[in-house]
Amino acid sequence: MEKLTLQVPASAAGTRADVFLASAAEGLTRNAAQRLLLGGHVTAGGAPVEKSLRLEGGEVLEVEIPDPEPVDVRPQDIPLDVVYEDSDVIVVNKPKGMVVHPAPGHPYGTLVNALLSRCGDSLSGVGGELRPGIVHRIDKDTSGLIIAAKNDFAHRALTAQLADHSLARTYECVVTGNLREDSGTVDAPVGRCPADRKKMAVVPEGRRAVTHWEVIARYPGFTHVRCRLETGRTHQIRVHMAHIGHPILGDTVYGAKKPVPGLRGQCLHAVGLRFVHPRTGETVELSCPLPREFQEVLRKLAARA
Repeated sequence: MEKLTLQVPASAAGTRADVFLASAAEGLTRNAAQRLLLGGHVTAGGAPVEKSLRLEGGEVLEVEIPDPEPVDVRPQDIPLDVVYEDSDVIVVNKPKGMVVHPAPGHPYGTLVNALLSRCGDSLSGVGGELRPGIVHRIDKDTSGLIIAAKNDFAHRALTAQLADHSLARTYECVVTGNLREDSGTVDAPVGRCPADRKKMAVVPEGRRAVTHWEVIARYPGFTHVRCRLETGRTHQIRVHMAHIGHPILGDTVYGAKKPVPGLRGQCLHAVGLRFVHPRTGETVELSCPLPREFQEVLRKLAARA
């Protein structure tokens, strides 16, 4: 069990206890903060704190965060679209809707469950028990290429390439509005959104995040864009495109006005991947086609032009 002691600053006077707790405790969502408060895990002066309590400032909150319930990671025979595989790495074209690794709320049906079934014990352990082989992640409702390591040697080599930006990841997306330039770069730090801990945002205290983009095609009210990640922050492309006033089509979390019929989530696909093979030293460059629903969006936009 993790224990935290939080001093409520005077500037937080009048703030609800659950809102303050979610903003002050790293990685804690507001729902999780409310569960802690309702469970009596947050006290002030020995007395439980109600979630709706308005803080006065100056209080000292004692927070107990129970250990997470264990997630049983089991192999599942789930078909995978394997783009590349050898004894060191496997690259999969992940479908939209698939979660990358098990977590509370998503114990089964994940990419990890499928990889365990296909690869058995030949996945690296660097990422921990819940993330065997996982080098990087893509969102549940983003499709496309993701690489996993079959041993610790490959995992460490690929992680180093992520750190020095030599592992190149290319995405395509459709954004709302028309970008004025044909190409550009968004260099803006990304961190937890102060108002909603489940979201990310461009914030001064965030980690440096760089996205390079270029226009592929223009349509009335929309733009087909290719993005190359220099860094890999959570939701980076979604946050950056929204930050410059062009949220991704269908991404209602980050500013798109409404869902798109026939499109699950955001119109975003990891189309390309380039890395140096950890054992041979040769450059491996891979690509995969746009999913059918993405192609259908482009067809409809072209028909309207």
